[in-house]
Amino acid sequence: LVTLDTHSKLDVAIDGADEVDPDLNLVKGGGGALLREKMVEVCAEKFIVIVDESKLCDGLGPGFPVPVEITPFCHEHTIRTIAALPSCAGCEAVLRMGSSSSNKPDGDNIAVTDNGNYIVDLHFTDPIKDAPKMASELKNTVGVVDHGIFCGMTTAVIIAGSDGISVKEA
Repeated sequence: LVTLDTHSKLDVAIDGADEVDPDLNLVKGGGGALLREKMVEVCAEKFIVIVDESKLCDGLGPGFPVPVEITPFCHEHTIRTIAALPSCAGCEAVLRMGSSSSNKPDGDNIAVTDNGNYIVDLHFTDPIKDAPKMASELKNTVGVVDHGIFCGMTTAVIIAGSDGISVKEA
């Protein structure tokens, strides 16, 4: 057994997703490990996603909140800044409460990730218009550690559906 610190080149990473759009952009990290998941995926030559057909969507956002990991310092300011980003227009930014591994409020304390940060869940009623632009704007926001939008990272998505198994390749 090794770590990514000593062996940071992986042949393949296999994981699930919370949402998958037609361009194979993903929302991941609903369980609170979005930064660690992304770190594993960027180390992999191939990234395979396995989902059931309920995870497929026409556009990211309305079906599952987009998690954003932020620093505790000035977190309220960071939340306001995120909500004001042009690409986040129309979102409701909600600080996750309770367990960091549940995107539903299940406690009175602020949820803390394994990295000691907070999570803001971005709730959308309409699909995100430009997921790559939103990913970039979020990543360039001071106070944001990372986000749960995974664009251009997926090699293939394996889909379990009522008609059997299908594969979509990038």
